[in-house]
Amino acid sequence: MRADPMATLFITCGVPGSGKTTVAEGLEVERRAVRLTADEWLHELYPDESDGLLDTDRPVAERLQWVNAHRPLVERLQWALALRTLALGVNVVLDWGLWTREERDRYRIQAQRRGARVVLCVLDPSRDELVRRLNDRNAALPAGTFRIDEALLDYALARFERPTAAELALFDGTRTFGLGGEVSPS
Repeated sequence: MRADPMATLFITCGVPGSGKTTVAEGLEVERRAVRLTADEWLHELYPDESDGLLDTDRPVAERLQWVNAHRPLVERLQWALALRTLALGVNVVLDWGLWTREERDRYRIQAQRRGARVVLCVLDPSRDELVRRLNDRNAALPAGTFRIDEALLDYALARFERPTAAELALFDGTRTFGLGGEVSPS
């Protein structure tokens, strides 16, 4: 099934604390889009297991075992829903982070092959800003989010592949967000 040519897939790209969900929530309203945030689904599907899961008294690898076992299932369901939604001509915001180019390429290509526009929303604040944001968030943890400490942040930063100019050129548009909001839409 091909997507309505007006349907757009917005992909958020950034590590925890970069502001992905805030941007996704704004796009949800601004672009009348269905927002798919994996962390919210994990908390809804596994409420008794997810709370306190990433507490700092356990090693990072141990804390990530549960997430790595459950998140791919949620993402697979959300991606199937995203493709069906795009095919109906409705915009979608994929609020996952997508740290690697391979992941971003996979979803961009699949959506473009179905006739959807794909816009990459890049959020890449400094480590100092990320630590400040995560400390604020952890102090009053919003529903549907995980507690992220500096060890988990450093794990994410070590694996994050910043999009290059060559990669950005493959998207139908890009939006870059800094400390004060959007820096450069295209």
